[in-house]
Amino acid sequence: MIEVPSAAIISDLIAKEVDFLSIGTNDLIQYTMAVDRVNADVAHLYTPMHPAILRLLKMIIDSAHNTGKKVGMCGEIAGDPLYTIVLLGLGLDEFSMSAVQIPKVKKIIRNVTKQKAIELVDSLLKCSTVKEIDTVMKKFKYV
Repeated sequence: MIEVPSAAIISDLIAKEVDFLSIGTNDLIQYTMAVDRVNADVAHLYTPMHPAILRLLKMIIDSAHNTGKKVGMCGEIAGDPLYTIVLLGLGLDEFSMSAVQIPKVKKIIRNVTKQKAIELVDSLLKCSTVKEIDTVMKKFKYV
């Protein structure tokens, strides 16, 4: 389970020792951004679409795939339709979510091509700010 930045950074080493990787996004984002997501004064800084988070997720997923392992994800973003295409474009193999989210996420997965998802992620990884990422996301059309 990759839940802290230190594990993410050595995910290539961890992947060699395990059967699969699982990313725990709630803690990974909180610890990477140094933001307490339940503290009302700073919770607005907790953002899954930050360049650092996208790069960490890519690093983890690539580490798993480079060793022939699958990578799954649990946490709020795994079941959030807003992030489904991004996670597909990053190469995520398995999504863990509450049952109520399955129909929404499934519909998105069925309606987007892998190539379009990869193109989106390529654009997002070139962004240097959350604002730039938001702009790219708003312009993206996957159909």
